[in-house]
Amino acid sequence: MNATLLAVVLSLFSAVAYAAAAVAQERLAARTSGTGVLRLLAHGAWWWSVVLNASAALLHVAALKFGPLTLVQPLGALTLVAAVPLGARAAGRRVSAVEWRGTALTLLGLAALLVTASGPEPDDVLSLPQALAVAGATAAAIGVLSRPGVRPGLRHATASGFASGVASALTQTVTVAATNRSGPVLGPPVVVVALLVAVFATGGLLLSQTAYRNGLGAPLAVVTLANPVAAAAIGVCLLGERLQGGTGGLLLTGAGAGLASWGVVTLSRPAPAGTARPVPDTDDGHPVAAVLALEPRQALHERPLLPQQPTSAPPEHLSAL
Repeated sequence: MNATLLAVVLSLFSAVAYAAAAVAQERLAARTSGTGVLRLLAHGAWWWSVVLNASAALLHVAALKFGPLTLVQPLGALTLVAAVPLGARAAGRRVSAVEWRGTALTLLGLAALLVTASGPEPDDVLSLPQALAVAGATAAAIGVLSRPGVRPGLRHATASGFASGVASALTQTVTVAATNRSGPVLGPPVVVVALLVAVFATGGLLLSQTAYRNGLGAPLAVVTLANPVAAAAIGVCLLGERLQGGTGGLLLTGAGAGLASWGVVTLSRPAPAGTARPVPDTDDGHPVAAVLALEPRQALHERPLLPQQPTSAPPEHLSAL
């Protein structure tokens, strides 16, 4: 199978798994309000969501092995697209016209990006000095955006997206280096970069939780958009990734990014009043997209009842994945 097609298929399955896990966790949180964390361990639905999150993370890592960052990271928005029908069905309501519009815009934008961002299987990796430089610059940017005294919101969401995107870029380096038989699988540079992945994935998780304290809609959109921007910048500037089609390709990329961004913002808005039908054991009335991030493991419902599973990707997310 063509490497690009394989990366797209893996990203699609990863997005569906992340969306299903987030829906399950959000629904369980709604049904068990006031229940202690330890009591949640007795729920089969919680363990099922953990399995889905882990599977989605592995699929995302595999996608990074076969596709460039400029392709794989924007496809994280498919999590929101997959969440629309899953969340509507779980909430016992129909998909709204706004959600259909957001889905269509996101898919059109991603389709345009697929045309220009498709490339060969990645074989370049960040050197240790490059990885450390990226980590240092990202840490500095995060420090400025989330400095003490800043009100939780869009700045923290931007920092979360940057952290998650960098975690995905570093994950690709680890994956490619670990599968390159010409060198040591677990040499010191790979171990150091793997540790950086853990740091930035965890940081993205914590920053996103801070960002969502005063609402999910706008911060959700910012996280979802900042993630691929950070990862793509690393891919283009340091890994030699290139867009296809010359000037026309750049214009198509801009149009696709604009459409996808419009779609993400649309899907991040609360559901219109009166679209949900009462269903047993739940109290949610939002579109499921409003409780997810690029990496949905980062943006569950405001009820902090469920332990989040840090991963390397959006969705999330390896947080960023």
